[in-house]
Amino acid sequence: MVQTSSPEIRESAGGRGSPAPAPSAPSTPDYSSWISQDRSTDAAAVTMRREAAELVERVLAHHRANTTHEADGQWTEPVAHYLDADRWQREMDAVHRSVPLPLAMSSELPGPNTYKAIDVLGIPVLITRDRQGAVHAMINACRHRGARLLEAGCGVSKRLTCPYHSWSYDLAGELRGVYAEKTFGEVPREGRSLVGLPAGERAGIVFVSLDPAAEPDLDAWLGDLRPLLEGLRLADCHHYSTSELTSPNWKVTLDGYLETYHFASLHPKTVFETNLSNMMAHDTWGPHQRIAPALRPIARAAELPPEQRDPGDCIGPIYWLFPGLAIAGAWRQKIAVSLVLPRTATESVTQQIILLREPAVTDEERQAADRFGEWFHEVVRDEDYATTYGVQQGLKALDGTDFVFGRNEPGLQHLHRTIHQHLDKGASAAARATR
Repeated sequence: MVQTSSPEIRESAGGRGSPAPAPSAPSTPDYSSWISQDRSTDAAAVTMRREAAELVERVLAHHRANTTHEADGQWTEPVAHYLDADRWQREMDAVHRSVPLPLAMSSELPGPNTYKAIDVLGIPVLITRDRQGAVHAMINACRHRGARLLEAGCGVSKRLTCPYHSWSYDLAGELRGVYAEKTFGEVPREGRSLVGLPAGERAGIVFVSLDPAAEPDLDAWLGDLRPLLEGLRLADCHHYSTSELTSPNWKVTLDGYLETYHFASLHPKTVFETNLSNMMAHDTWGPHQRIAPALRPIARAAELPPEQRDPGDCIGPIYWLFPGLAIAGAWRQKIAVSLVLPRTATESVTQQIILLREPAVTDEERQAADRFGEWFHEVVRDEDYATTYGVQQGLKALDGTDFVFGRNEPGLQHLHRTIHQHLDKGASAAARATR
């Protein structure tokens, strides 16, 4: 179920058998805090820890008052906005084909000559790290006859060689070799590089733009969230495994990630064992946001002086990068990253990426990492996505009505408001282009 795809993990884990089937009701994995052990003194780490302490105080205030962060009012979203295939296409053009997409964690490309291949909206994308350590992105298609160079996943390769006719490229996408060029005819190297895509790396995350002509400003895109992400030290983590799940319409899927209102009802024996329901802090940075659910140990922490409270035991922040990357457990030793990518108007795919603060070397460490990944995979599949598939099946019958997002669901409101803004911006740009 959990597919190990990191080259460094595959090498160290060679010869292991498949993990035993997980029980139908997975037990909650053991969590351990990282943030309280971090001793980094750079500005980003200091800022992150200071902000974490402030966040604990905010969530503690909610705990004492039995409240949660609330938006100013409710928000209604027409069900038709989930159904309309034309609207979905406009969303793809205004969002996924226009903004820098977070498509990889830096640790998925852990060293020189590594890569990640991933399909995005039917576009085969290849992300590489060359021998100097620089990140590149390109269309995963040979310039001879368009064959796919590498299958989806992560790996190591010093040269990108087409399986069809053996044309080869370096990790920057430059054409380096043409098989039997004497009989094929001379091929000018400068005109046959792989089609490049704008790419950049910030705070342990690799961003790619699907528009080859785009010039994204990643610093402006992340804004004031960037130093908090840098303080998480995601670039220093180790990629352990990646698994995939199919999921319904991308907005139906994302709606389940951005609120804690459902914890007690949908996850009574899993998430609700460690998280309190309907109690969180909420913050936004431009299109991005963070929900910070209260963890059960916050009740004990409330009796401690501030300097003795471990933020990693008190709250479980989920950092959400628009349009679809969730980083859960970023203050812990094990981190679960969810990358949600649309496929069609009715289907999306989720990559679940497990990161570790320290590499899993012993059998015990690998078993613990496996349990963590399996738990995360099964809870999302059997509880979250099983429910959202039910939502998807009911959409047509509810056409003409609307959904209502409560004041206690500010994350959903912010997501849909941001999508609306991008659609409006795209419509305005199209209108100007036709004048």
